[in-house]
Amino acid sequence: MAIRTIKTEEKRNFKDSSRWKIFILLIFTIFTVAAFFISNAVGTMKISVPDIVHTLFNKEEGPMRQVIWNIRLPRTIVAGLVGTNLAVSGCILQGVMRNPLADPHIIGISSGAGLAGIIILILFPQLSYLVPPAAFIGAMGAAILIYMLAWKGGIQPLRVILAGVAVSSLLSALISGLLVFYSDRVSGALMFMSGGLSARSWPHVRMILPYTIIGCIAAFIMSEKQNILVLGDDTARGLGLNVETDRMILTAIAAVLAASSVSVAGLLGFIGLIVPHTVRLLIGSDHKYLIPGSAILGAGLLILSDTLARTMFSPQEIPVGVITATLGAPFFLYLLRRER
Repeated sequence: MAIRTIKTEEKRNFKDSSRWKIFILLIFTIFTVAAFFISNAVGTMKISVPDIVHTLFNKEEGPMRQVIWNIRLPRTIVAGLVGTNLAVSGCILQGVMRNPLADPHIIGISSGAGLAGIIILILFPQLSYLVPPAAFIGAMGAAILIYMLAWKGGIQPLRVILAGVAVSSLLSALISGLLVFYSDRVSGALMFMSGGLSARSWPHVRMILPYTIIGCIAAFIMSEKQNILVLGDDTARGLGLNVETDRMILTAIAAVLAASSVSVAGLLGFIGLIVPHTVRLLIGSDHKYLIPGSAILGAGLLILSDTLARTMFSPQEIPVGVITATLGAPFFLYLLRRER
């Protein structure tokens, strides 16, 4: 019995070690690289991995180069960036709110960004270039509203979920109202509502890339503060942290990441829920590893989901949001029952 206890303790210590965490990050990287090549290989034109590598590093013109450089590669990169943003945003929110069920879609931040985006797309279609800043304002407004509703001498997980569901329902009702009153203009908004990456190209890469770089770097820089916030407000204050200021800064970072994703891919759910929780189960709650792990796995998972969305019923393409919801809904129910 004593030997078994010692072996269990050694196994636990190994899983808490830096070597184990780096090994898991390496596995995530291999998975994401594999998803990248699968995404560029499958489709109407089948392309082998050696041909993909050759096309990426050579400038020979031809149909293969056109397919990879103008269609598949930018879409794959956009999928990876969106997956990264949503996963890191969910990771931040789960830590800040001390709630494993928090994610930008469930608690209403994405709905705030979505409402702002829908307003631009339906009422001011000629100003579509304003969707990213408008989405950020909407996401930040929703986050502040949820924060105000959930605050009562501190943040409690149940209040966050209830406030988020209420805000999300309200914003979804407003979106539905806009779609009803302007039914003649909804064609461009339907894909935005369900979440999709069809026809995404290099301008979309340039649109989201700065937000991804800045948001992920900022999240990683504040990883130590996130570790302290997870301990609780009183402990964090005792360790010298300005709890409310740091929480608002981290919420703003999460809102930036979520808003940039919504502005490019529409309302995609559950990536911000599934990925951080999976990474946390494998490598623990240290945000120094949790944030890069979520970023890498989020990219790979959304790339693979988008590949399934465009090839599963080929030549008919379904929104990638359908795939993420199919994966995420059962996972959410599992977490909900586990928390109870």
